[in-house]
Amino acid sequence: MHFVSFPVPSSFHIFSSHPNARIFFFSTASILTSVAKKMSVRDATHAGSWYTAHRKELDKQIAGWLTKAGESTTDGDPLPIDGLRAIIAPHAGYTYSGPAAGYAYKCIQPEKIKRVFILGPSHHIHLSGCALSKCSEYATPLGNLTIDKSINAELAKTGHFQEMSLETDEHEHSIEMHLPYVYKVFENHVEDVTVIPILVGGLSEAKETVYGKLLAPYLDNPENLFIISSDFCHWGTRFDYTYYTDEHGNVTQSLHPKGQRHTHASSSTSSVVTGNQKIFESIRQLDHEGMARIEERSHRSFAQYLSRTHNTICGRHPIGVLLAAVEALGKEEHRIQFVHYAQSSSVLKTTESSVSYASAFLQRHE
Repeated sequence: MHFVSFPVPSSFHIFSSHPNARIFFFSTASILTSVAKKMSVRDATHAGSWYTAHRKELDKQIAGWLTKAGESTTDGDPLPIDGLRAIIAPHAGYTYSGPAAGYAYKCIQPEKIKRVFILGPSHHIHLSGCALSKCSEYATPLGNLTIDKSINAELAKTGHFQEMSLETDEHEHSIEMHLPYVYKVFENHVEDVTVIPILVGGLSEAKETVYGKLLAPYLDNPENLFIISSDFCHWGTRFDYTYYTDEHGNVTQSLHPKGQRHTHASSSTSSVVTGNQKIFESIRQLDHEGMARIEERSHRSFAQYLSRTHNTICGRHPIGVLLAAVEALGKEEHRIQFVHYAQSSSVLKTTESSVSYASAFLQRHE
């Protein structure tokens, strides 16, 4: 019998003639197989904290949110959406953004889709481009999703994508938060659906255009679905963003800690804003202007809006890539429509904070 030799320190040398040699080699092989399997499957690292890790409970929650989204949008579009190419949906903890995400996922016709691209912003590492996962599967409490290694190879060949480490992959939440929804929506034929997770870095407008053109052919394929992961305004001192918008759309850079705008000097100790709009109304107006720019399908217009307002839309770069792809394909042939908007809380004081969640679909006119 021949045994594979592993490079180990001399003190650990075991020869094939030793009665325990076979156990040693089989145990080593088993350990290596276990390690390789772990390296190929991304764990659901945020389950149990950002969302429940209990399969039945999670399944029931998502089903309930999908049902609550109704059978048509507020603008009268019947659900699901014909000609769907992409959705924009939030990625916060499910207690906050789970219901909002349901409005985006209700737009999907699962039987028509074979591949799901998930573009999520990088929150924890500096990334000047985009990165792909090295894993073969992504775990969720509902079941595993298969990574499309073939598409990954195609994208890698362009030279514009790097590879995430497993640590980076598992630390990031912007992609993971969509996985249970993807599994649930495609549960009837999930074994026939593959996912292509793409971590999007801090791209310049020019780089967004590069990636948009590169991904445009995939977006144009009716068997593909793009999920654009993004929350909207993160407002409050803990986010270092306290911009204020009046009823005319004029933006003041920030509010004083005691609640007064920089333009209004005051010795008041109140933390309640004395402007014409409450803070949560200002945030809503700020977000809706950004949503309107996205619905215009103009990459430049959205970039100019961000430059002027600095709105803390964490998925601004994935959204920019989507808009660039739409322009590459012909924006007149596409329609973007927001179907839901919510805030985690209605901020009245500068000591408070909130995050906004918006859901939308991208439709190609048939």
